[in-house]
Amino acid sequence: MSAAIPMLHLICGKIASGKSTLTAQLGASAGTIIISEDDWLAALYADELSSLSDYVRCSARLRDIIGPHVVALLKAGVSVVLDFQANTRASRMWMRGLIDAANVPHTLHYLDVPDAVCKARLHLRNARGDHAFAVTDEQFDQISRHFVAPGPQEGFDIIVHRSDAVQ
Repeated sequence: MSAAIPMLHLICGKIASGKSTLTAQLGASAGTIIISEDDWLAALYADELSSLSDYVRCSARLRDIIGPHVVALLKAGVSVVLDFQANTRASRMWMRGLIDAANVPHTLHYLDVPDAVCKARLHLRNARGDHAFAVTDEQFDQISRHFVAPGPQEGFDIIVHRSDAVQ
């Protein structure tokens, strides 16, 4: 019996594009764990997160400790769904470092969903109250201004997921 080769799954998409849903599907595979940035940020820094600059500061602290942990898990043979935003070149460069350090195959899942659909989903999510963070339309717009879609020049194995369904 041969052991499965561990895989690193990365998630790229705007707020409410379906990242958590896809993450749950990917994480259901045997020998796979999910590491969710939102869960860790809410547990560790909820009282400190009131602006985009707060997020940048806290997420950098989180990446510093999570990065070596992800590499260790992958080297131990565990597949990881890294539910951290891969929405900027800088964040993807950090992820590229994890791939290189662990020397494992990866997939960057890019959820290409129109802003109007994301906002409709966001309104539903906020109304349900089932997410660690409620986001306003203004915050969505502010954060989305920093979004950069991944391109082939970045060297990732990209799978594009498209959806126009509000869900």
